[in-house]
Amino acid sequence: MGGGSAIRGSRVGAGPMGEAERGESAPRVRVPFYCANRHEVFASFASEAQVPEEWDCPRCGFPAGKDPDNPPAPPRTEPYKTHLAYVKERRSDADGQAILDEALAKLRADRAAIEAAMDN
Repeated sequence: MGGGSAIRGSRVGAGPMGEAERGESAPRVRVPFYCANRHEVFASFASEAQVPEEWDCPRCGFPAGKDPDNPPAPPRTEPYKTHLAYVKERRSDADGQAILDEALAKLRADRAAIEAAMDN
């Protein structure tokens, strides 16, 4: 009593195995890149492709260059800024004081109107 599987030992979706079935791969060149943390990264490129000057290091994320003695500098990270810091970049202290005075005057006028309505 057999199961009747004609393709026993193979899985569904299995494709050809090896270079003989796929054809030959394009000629490649391996290029070393070096980051500021002294990581050495090898990237493969097609031999006729133009090799970039920088490559991202997969270990630390810093940019890596071809010269091991002079790797690219790590990117500068800006410190976290609060909303207030961004506002202060756009407005002077005098502008801020004028806006504050205008807002306080509006609040006081609204409060006076509410108190007058409650008295009636």
